[in-house]
Amino acid sequence: MKKRTLLATALLLQFAFAAQAQQEPVNLDAVHRIKQEGLQNSQVMQTAFYLTDVSGPRLSGSPGLMRASEWAKKQLIDWGLQNARLEEWGEFGRGWEVEKSYIAMAAPYYQQLIATPKAWTPGTDGAVNAEAVLVHLEKEEDLEQYRGKLKGKVILTKIDEKAETSFEADAKRYTEEELHELAMSLEASRSQSRWTPERIAAYRARMALLSKANEFFQQEGAAVLLSSRGGTHGTHFTSNGSPYAPDAKPTLPELEMGLEDYNRIVRLLEAKQPVKLEVETKTRFFSDDLKGYNVVAEIPGTDKKLKDEVVMLGGHLDSWHGSTGATDNAAGVAVMMEAVRILQAAGFKPKRTIRIALWGGEEQGLHGSRGYVKQHFGDPATMKLTKEHEKFSAYYNLDNGTGKIRGIYLQGNDAVRPVMEAWLAPFHDLGATTTTIRNTGGTDHLAFDAVGLPGFQFIQDEIEYDTRTHHTNQDSYDRLQADDLRQAATIVASMVYHTAMRDKKLPRKPLPKPREAS
Repeated sequence: MKKRTLLATALLLQFAFAAQAQQEPVNLDAVHRIKQEGLQNSQVMQTAFYLTDVSGPRLSGSPGLMRASEWAKKQLIDWGLQNARLEEWGEFGRGWEVEKSYIAMAAPYYQQLIATPKAWTPGTDGAVNAEAVLVHLEKEEDLEQYRGKLKGKVILTKIDEKAETSFEADAKRYTEEELHELAMSLEASRSQSRWTPERIAAYRARMALLSKANEFFQQEGAAVLLSSRGGTHGTHFTSNGSPYAPDAKPTLPELEMGLEDYNRIVRLLEAKQPVKLEVETKTRFFSDDLKGYNVVAEIPGTDKKLKDEVVMLGGHLDSWHGSTGATDNAAGVAVMMEAVRILQAAGFKPKRTIRIALWGGEEQGLHGSRGYVKQHFGDPATMKLTKEHEKFSAYYNLDNGTGKIRGIYLQGNDAVRPVMEAWLAPFHDLGATTTTIRNTGGTDHLAFDAVGLPGFQFIQDEIEYDTRTHHTNQDSYDRLQADDLRQAATIVASMVYHTAMRDKKLPRKPLPKPREAS
């Protein structure tokens, strides 16, 4: 009975939203012009090429991120945007990059291995030729048996993950059934996370144990650490092995590798087969400028009453360093840059100002967007708001890989559903059909939502984001889907245009409570 009631309610809501959506004006002539420019004259892949292949890895604070930031600013200026700048969002910390990385197994036979130095770890100070040692670590007391035995050695710890064979394709798109389930959801938040409180506690305990172990390895004079966080078929994940704070304690050189290479060494060592490794890494720290920056530019508004109001779009420009950060998140940045290029090329004169922001420091905690929101709109800790808060209409974000847009998350803002339904209707033929009340997390729209501003992330086809490219050594230009990015940029351009031209700002949710009080 309860399921029938929920279904009936969902159907009634859908009919109500459909009726309201018909009242929301859609400029079909503008949509046609946007489609023509976005689908026939796209430059999105050229933009993605400069962000990835030309700029290289874009770790926060690195020269690669600065190269991409300067290039993006210049490109936006060349397209005719105004007030283009690198805007400081606050202090970040040290920059870092890899200058050289080599690892191979020298015995019992030679085999080149694939690995990436962990971010913010030092280099090896020359070539290391050393024996590998497998440390069995379940509790801190286990370390005592290795005292005096690790000097100059390459250290591995036993992990439980195995390289599984997949009998299904890595890439996938949303099915109609999955999209329907999203659309019919009546809950703003539905957590299906595998991270239960028990699992979180176990993870934190393991990280604390590894931290103590790494201090022990350093005290014992170990040469290099090897680790793995999974990944198969040549893929491995990358992360940081040391804090980026200027006063961070020194650590050992550490490299991450995929399961195939890592577990081969482990199996040999468990079978009492001596393993010797050749390792040489060279990394560099940058501390001349500890600040973080966002790239910001505008298409100025033209309406006397509305030009001071702002519509924003963006994505994070920083990446991890194992590859060139194509799907995370050069794809989103290229789409957002292409969206403003489309609007410029089509000659639109928006009523409201359209502002693009390319965020820094997202991978370390949404630093760029949170710093920007705090400076311009308000502090979520106290909910003390600025004058700009009232002048803001909406923020649109893209950061879930290279997949096409299939709809939009309303982030619990049901009042905006009829508007989004109407604006998506001209793109049903391109696969964008779904609005869902659900929240989605993990990226920069949350900074706006935290101070009660309409901030939205689009629903995207996953393609191979979680299985192959997200934070891995495979996240390169070759993984980008050109047709998907053209579709996404075209839809974003239309959504931003209609937001900028709407008589009223988009509806808002009630203001959240100050975080200090919660």
